Amino acid sequence: MNLLHFLASQPLAYLIAATLLGLIVGSFLNVLVHRLPVMMNRQWRDEAREALELPAHTEPRFDLFLPASRCPHCQHQIRAWENIPLLSYLCLRGRCASCKTPISPRYPLVELAGAGLALFAAWHFGFSASAGVLMLLSWGLLSLSLIDIEHQLLPDVLVLPLLWLGLIVNAFGLFVPLQDAVWGAVFGYLSLWSVFWLFKLVTGKDGMGYGDFKLLALLGAWGGWQILPLTLLLASLVGALLGLIMMRWRGQRASTPIPFGPYLAIAGWIALLWGGQITTFYLQPGF
Repeated sequence: MNLLHFLASQPLAYLIAATLLGLIVGSFLNVLVHRLPVMMNRQWRDEAREALELPAHTEPRFDLFLPASRCPHCQHQIRAWENIPLLSYLCLRGRCASCKTPISPRYPLVELAGAGLALFAAWHFGFSASAGVLMLLSWGLLSLSLIDIEHQLLPDVLVLPLLWLGLIVNAFGLFVPLQDAVWGAVFGYLSLWSVFWLFKLVTGKDGMGYGDFKLLALLGAWGGWQILPLTLLLASLVGALLGLIMMRWRGQRASTPIPFGPYLAIAGWIALLWGGQITTFYLQPGF
């Protein structure tokens, strides 16, 4: 009995394996969210120096694998046993093994989020291709949301592969027919692109970033054009509500930029899974 057959025939083992995989991926997402913006910034600087014909600036290697992870306070290199998802944080009581500085709770929370998303996908779809690709989409949206919150950036290196993956999986009809997915990507991009230029023509300012267009196109590629109205409605409502709360709590001005990507990601994920039920419930007589 091979591993796949065992997991397919043992639901509990499958759910446990999905959860453990989610913890491992969540640990990697912490690295991705921290390092990818730095890598992109270095690439932009190198391209600018090349365009200006300035001497190349040599820097130590910095990517998703090197250098090894270190404590940001004392530069203690994280050993293997200190890097076990969630378990190491608990054993170390949330502090660096060397300098005892508190470790940000974001790290175990992202690991738990990765595990929770994987567990939900495995439970919702069972042992299937749909569960596997939903895990990939969920982890990708989680990464994009965290990067957008910190840097107001939705990297193409994450958005575009996920967009193409949505079209590929729907070529096999996993979520919607391919035709709906293609038009979902088209209308997703054009809808926010139109809003962007209308707002800019009226106010002379940029109302959102181009990454938001691509993110909505990504969601349309996965869920089809049908989920776009609900996605925009939910994202706008949640974004407006949380934006008002943050302005009052932090004393921010109304002109302070607020990342829209996380709201789109959450709304699109919900619409992909339950969009039909939500719309049917809302439109039924007597609601």
